[in-house]
Amino acid sequence: MSHKIDNSRPKWHNGSMQAIRVHAFGEPTVLQLENVPDLQPGPGQVRVRLHAVGINPVETYIRSGKYARLPLLPYTPGNDGAGTVEAVGDGVLGWSQGRRVYVAGSLTGTYAEACLCEPGQIHPLPDRTTFAQGAALGIPYATAHAALFHRGQARSGETLLIQGGTGGVGIAALQFARQAGLTVFTTAGSGPGNILLRQQGATEVFDHHNPGMGDQVLAASGGRGVDLIVEMLANANLGRDLALLAPGGRVVVVGSRGPVEINARDLMMRNADIRGVMLGHLTPDQLAATHAAIAAGLESGTLDPVIARRYPLAAAAEAHTVILQAGAGGKIILEP
Repeated sequence: MSHKIDNSRPKWHNGSMQAIRVHAFGEPTVLQLENVPDLQPGPGQVRVRLHAVGINPVETYIRSGKYARLPLLPYTPGNDGAGTVEAVGDGVLGWSQGRRVYVAGSLTGTYAEACLCEPGQIHPLPDRTTFAQGAALGIPYATAHAALFHRGQARSGETLLIQGGTGGVGIAALQFARQAGLTVFTTAGSGPGNILLRQQGATEVFDHHNPGMGDQVLAASGGRGVDLIVEMLANANLGRDLALLAPGGRVVVVGSRGPVEINARDLMMRNADIRGVMLGHLTPDQLAATHAAIAAGLESGTLDPVIARRYPLAAAAEAHTVILQAGAGGKIILEP
């Protein structure tokens, strides 16, 4: 259920702002709303007033302390958001106050009323795209584009299977793939998810709870298999994914929550590949190409983020619980 924001309170409090702070790693309850000093941009920095903040699964792993790279405590979580430029530091060119932007990375964390960014971490947000949709772009759409094109080498005319299509990355991958001329199969776990994905242009939607799903995928591909799989939960699916690949097929792993066992013969028989993707390993040129593709898709309307739930900033703990549940149905955001 969505939560409405109380817009009656002031957004700024005598030189302070509100932000989520984490003082110890642990359960979602460690996400605490606090008043913190206003952020002032230093040289080469931009302050963005945030109107919407994107929630991503990786932020739950970091908060729990179960991620490979952890920030120093205390910290404010978050990488994604959207809002307007409020102030620029010395040496910053090309950004003016009031400019609508989406944030893809931050120096100070985005679970807050404002954040500091380097100029390369903010990107223009078209007027046709809402702030809530802008907050859905940074990690989900960049990850989807990198998985499909930088790592998966997707080509027009190929068949793609998105394992876990109703989350932020899954919907982004579906929109990018349809734009690029791929036939798109997806999986979902509920009736509403099936409807959503068909509305988004999926050719086939399979129930991932169905033990016969693999046979259905092969039948839908005419027995050939699929050229590319974007996998959101490798620990649950990767072993079965390999048997669904066409000759020369690729699996790109976006997410995994545990160890995986596979039969390597499934790879050998198909000359197939398993590839990982992580935004932090993209080259500057790849990252620039990704955000250029996002900009083009937003302007043309072929990219249209779906918002599932909205929470006030104070409900960050609840949002962290909900995002790990099945059947996302789109992006979960916070609204400061």
